[in-house]
Order: sequence, then structure tokens, then C-alpha cells
Amino acid sequence: MLNFTIRRLLMAIPTLLLIGLIIFLLLELAPGDPMSQVPLTVPPEVKEKMREALGLGEPTHIRFWKWLVQFFVVEPQYLLDAIFGTEFAEGKLRVISWQTRSPVMDIVAQRIPQTLWVIGMSYVVGVLIALPIGIISAYRQYSWFDQIGTFVSMIGFSVPTFFSGVLLIVIFSVNLGWFPSIYDTTLKVTDWSSFFQQTKQMAMPVFVLALYNAAQISRFMRASMLDNLNQDYVRTARAKGMTEQVVVLVHVLRNSMIPVITVIALGVPQVFGGAIITEQVFKVNGLGQLLITAIYANDIPMVQTLTFIFAVLIVVFNLIADVLYGILDPRIRYD
Repeated sequence: MLNFTIRRLLMAIPTLLLIGLIIFLLLELAPGDPMSQVPLTVPPEVKEKMREALGLGEPTHIRFWKWLVQFFVVEPQYLLDAIFGTEFAEGKLRVISWQTRSPVMDIVAQRIPQTLWVIGMSYVVGVLIALPIGIISAYRQYSWFDQIGTFVSMIGFSVPTFFSGVLLIVIFSVNLGWFPSIYDTTLKVTDWSSFFQQTKQMAMPVFVLALYNAAQISRFMRASMLDNLNQDYVRTARAKGMTEQVVVLVHVLRNSMIPVITVIALGVPQVFGGAIITEQVFKVNGLGQLLITAIYANDIPMVQTLTFIFAVLIVVFNLIADVLYGILDPRIRYD
């Protein structure tokens, strides 16, 4: 299993380098100038010095190399310094936002808790709801439970999050007044009262995203379970006298989880990137909202870093899915 994991890790390195190069070159070709926001009263020679200070006067390959060093070497050193009080990154240059003139990763670290509170919780809730619904719907195919699950899944997958989010705001915030329509990012959970308030403001965005995620995953779970329930090994297990619970929850479920793991693992980075619209609707000050703001401000370092972080998440969770494949089916390790 260790060799299997090491092989996957070595394959991920050139993949990330290629993705980073593509992102960097695409943003280089994008129109826009960071100096466009500077007042017209600033002399041209001052603007040129500002461009040089931002590193815009250097060749493309030099800037790409410096960005790689800053992202993979300098920023982890700053993280170690913050945790252990060391001085590995003292005096080293970091990736600086053109918009705020502050380190990009510091801003990202400030936004991550909001994203994890809302987006992470919604995905966990969606997975916990989807798996049992998919299992029961497949085992009781065409029952009333299966029909209701199919109907709800179609609604959750078909209705866009910006529509369902606005609909919930109109019903539960404007008309009923049960939940706040705007997410308060300054709220700190210190007691039961603040925890209850945090739960209230998380309820609607978590429900919107959880419904969308559960709708997709439950259909994959149902289809995978149905495919395995009709296999020969299931009939053999039943013929040997195994209980129905052991057959379904041990043998069938284990084999059915292999394709579903791909959907779940690759859905995690998609949630972080796809929650941009939901964060805008509920005013959640997370990574998605940060990316939108950076795009509007033509903040290339921020857009580049956030986009690459999303790409890293995809590669990492794809690696996790590969490792889980090997755990569920040992034959995959030796392919």
C-alpha cells in the first residue's frame, strides 16, 4: 500500500507543475493592467517604478519561477514560523496581492474559516444524507421511498443554487423572519447564544449546497448499488446463508463505494470553487467571494493563487480517492 501511495504522489508532482504553468500563462494573456486603478495624476515614471515593485518588469519565466518558489517554499516556511516560532522565512519575499498590497496567503487564511464553516459543513451534510438515501433507494427499487428520493434528487440537481438561495431568503428571511439573509462574518462563537446564532445564519446556505450535493451523490450511490445487487457474488453470498444485512452492507456496499468515492472526492474542490454563487447570494465572506473580488480588481496574484489552490485540491483529493480504491479493492494496487 505504501508503494502504491508513493507512485500516486510522484505522478501528482508533474501534474501540479503543468497546471501551475497553464494557469500562469493564461493569466499572462488576460487583458488588464494593475496600474489602471492608479489615479491619472500619478506621473508615468512613478507608475513605472510601481510596476517594477510589483515584479512586472521581469521576463515571464523568471516571474513564474519566483512564484513557484514563493508558493511551495516560502509560504510553507511562513506557516512553520507561525506555528513553531521559528525564523525560516525571515526577510523572504511572499506573493503579494496587487489590490491590498498584503500577502495573498494571509488573506486566504482569514477567509478559510468562513468557507469551512459553511461550504465544508454543507458537503459533509450532503454526503451523510446522500449515502443512506442511495442505498435504501437501490435496495427498495421502485418503492415509495425510491420514488420520493428520485423526485427530490431531480429537484435538487436541476434547480440552480442562486435560485434556491434567493427563494429561501424570500420565504424564511423576508416573509417569516426566521433566519438572517446576510452572513455575519464578524460573529465569534464564544457561548451557547453565539453558537445558536451561528447555526441560524449557516442554516440556509448549508441547506442550499447540501441539497445540491446530496442530489448528485445519491443518484450515483443508487446506480452503483443496483449494478452490484445483480452480480453473481451476491447470489452466492445469499446461497451460503449470509444474512441480508451482511450481504448488502458489507459485500455490496464495499464494491459500490468504489465509483462513488470518485464523485465524493472530486466534489470537494468543486464545492470550494462552485460555491462562488452561493457565497455571493448569502454574502459569505469566503474564498469564492474573494476570487470574484480579485477578478473584478484584476488582482492577478490573488486569482492565480486561488485558482492554483483549487487545482491542488483536485489533485490531492484525486490522490485520496486512488488510495481509497486500493483499500476497498486490493486488486487495484497491483494494476
